[in-house]
Amino acid sequence: MHTALPYHSCLLLAALATGCATPPPLSPPPDEVAAPAPENIPVVRYGRYTLVELIPTAAQQDLLLQIVDVSIPDTLNANVADALRHVLQRSGYQLCSGSETDALGRLPLPAAHYHLGPLQLRDALLTLAGTARTLHVDHTARRVCFTQPPHTPAEAPPATADTAPGAARESQP
Repeated sequence: MHTALPYHSCLLLAALATGCATPPPLSPPPDEVAAPAPENIPVVRYGRYTLVELIPTAAQQDLLLQIVDVSIPDTLNANVADALRHVLQRSGYQLCSGSETDALGRLPLPAAHYHLGPLQLRDALLTLAGTARTLHVDHTARRVCFTQPPHTPAEAPPATADTAPGAARESQP
């Protein structure tokens, strides 16, 4: 019994030496970290375990964000303008008419564009029109138009002897 006493006294001394360690009080989080109070979003029970929020999705508010998965029929000898009209069929938008659309109608549709998607409508339109054209959307009339900046490298006239960069230097004395 005498040997157990030093063991217990060692434990008692160790407990007294460490003391009562209490963690420091937690400070409140800074204002920029505090989560905002959730807004009341109306929901409706849709099935036994599903609640559906009664707000429109982003793609319903901005129609160009809707996801499309389009296949142009192989039987259609399509050009780029035909493919754009096909993609826009059920989107709520239509393709503008005019000289730029006529120019797109003269371009054959590449084989890589006969199937597009799934991707956002905006990206599908930009893919079909190509990088040389800029997309313009009239949300009021729900029209989609494309423009091509003047004098793009594809349309630049070929250099002649009169307009060649070196020709101007040679004619100077």
